[in-house]
This record gives sequence, structure tokens and C-alpha cells, in this order.
Amino acid sequence: MEKIIIIGSGPAGLTAAIYAARANLAPLLFEGFQSGGMPGGQLMITTVVENYPGFPKGIGGQELMAAMRLQALEYGTRINTEDVESVDFSRKPFSVTVGSGTYDAYSIIVATGATARRLPLDSEQRLWNKGISACAVCDGGLPIFRNKELAVIGGGDSAIEEALHLTQFASKVYLIHRRDQLRASQILQTRAQHHPKMEILYNKVVEEFLGETVLSGIRLLDTVTNTATTIAIAGAFEAIGHVPNTSFLSNQLKIDSLGYIVTTPGATTTSVDGIFAAGDVQDGKYRQAIAAAGSGCMAALEAEHWLSTHAHI
Repeated sequence: MEKIIIIGSGPAGLTAAIYAARANLAPLLFEGFQSGGMPGGQLMITTVVENYPGFPKGIGGQELMAAMRLQALEYGTRINTEDVESVDFSRKPFSVTVGSGTYDAYSIIVATGATARRLPLDSEQRLWNKGISACAVCDGGLPIFRNKELAVIGGGDSAIEEALHLTQFASKVYLIHRRDQLRASQILQTRAQHHPKMEILYNKVVEEFLGETVLSGIRLLDTVTNTATTIAIAGAFEAIGHVPNTSFLSNQLKIDSLGYIVTTPGATTTSVDGIFAAGDVQDGKYRQAIAAAGSGCMAALEAEHWLSTHAHI
């Protein structure tokens, strides 16, 4: 019987593990293997992280996650490199099933993150992290993008917010959308349409990313005329949505219309007493490593309090 199980190994899961381990809860963490991306979360496919506090010259995403993992182990976290196949929250203790068996726990923290939607292009895979990113806030300020022409792909609020963020660094930002009007809120559309550094390209889809070793341009196909055009850019940022990694839950927790776990405002408690959620799996707004780490801290503290009030520690 485990006091607490943590599912997920990104900033939220590992921060929760560090706090839970220091509280003598002996957490068991399932870091995943293939489902929802590689162990360590989305920072494992991020080159340089410049906005995580404490690293004035930035730090590699994989380096940061390796340090978090080592810290969790140092304080007594046990890490299992398996995917969680299913859970049972209908009974207490709760159960978690992986390939090697089923584990019971009094409390569980779900920190499985969300996966950025990506374009199904061979050229996108080849140039990923070589000019193509899914996070303008994370990567847009890097030296390779400063004073260059950049592009954001998408038409929702997140796409425009990322494009507006990039205008602080870029010489010009193209907003590429496949339809004839944006899906974003009217106030954001107005800002984009009137920003001197932005140009909106309607009815365009990405046909190919160009460049051998780094991104140099993008070929677009017009969905109305079926004609192709090419623009030279140094960076492309995909803002076509995220998919929360919640399929293994089988709807045993309340989720919102976009698939994110619903938590109590200002807390990490979920619709099931004793189950907590942290990080991008319950945050469709900020999706930042520091925000995920903060919610992981909250989840561990709330779980510790819950365990003590229920006489499990």
C-alpha cells in the first residue's frame, strides 16, 4: 500500500515528488515510457529554457529535467518507468495499473501534462527544434529569432497571443490561418489586425517547411485558389492546440470541454476526494514550466494535508 502515487514526470510531477518525499511520504512516481510523450514532459524536446528562474544564461530542457529527477530521487522518490494503463478511482484505496501490475494508494496526484498538436509533415519532424517550436513564450526570445521574420500557425486566442509576444523580438510576424477568419476573441483579432509588425495570411495551410539543417522558409498552399507561395522565415511556432493526457482516466474525473481536468479554483483538488491534479493536465491557459512546478508544490502540500486529516500518516 502506497501513501501517495504521482503519475507524470514533468515539472509538476517531479516537484510534487520532491515535496512529498521531503514530507516522508515515500512517493511512488510513474514517469511514463511512451504515452503522452517521453518521460520528463515537453521540456525534453525544448533546447534552451531561458525563463526558468535561477539560470541567468538559460538551461537545456533535458538538463533541467534531469536535475529535477535526480533531486526527487535524492530525497527518496521511487521512480517506475512505465505507462499507466488505467486507474480505478471508484473505490478506496485507489488503484493504478501498469504493465507490471496494479498498485494501491491512499492518494494520487495526476500530473500527466498535455501534448502539443503538431503538423503531420516529414519536414516538420526533420526541422523540429531547428527553427520550429510549439511555444513562442518559451523560445521566441532566443538569439536565433531576434530581429528576424517569424511565423505563427493557428487562428485562436493562443496563436494571436503568441504572435503578439513575438513582435517584441521579431522584425515581422506572419500569422498563418487555414480559414478566412480567425477564431480568436474580437479584441485579440483587432490587436493583430492593427499591429504594425503583423501580417495575417488567411486561407493558407503549411505544405512544407524549408531548410536543410535549420528552418529557412515555409511553403504555403492557398485553400481557395490552390496556388503555392513561399515566404522566408527564421522561425515557425505552431499554436494549433494541446491535447491533455487524460485518456487513461476513462472519465473518472471531471474534465472541461477541452479535456483538461477541472480543479478547485486556487487549489489542485479534483472531483474525487483524495485525487489531485497539477501542471498542464489541468492548466489550459499558462502552460509554462514554472507554473507547472508551482502547482506540483501545491498538489503535494494539499495531498499531505489530506492524508494527515484522513489518518493515513
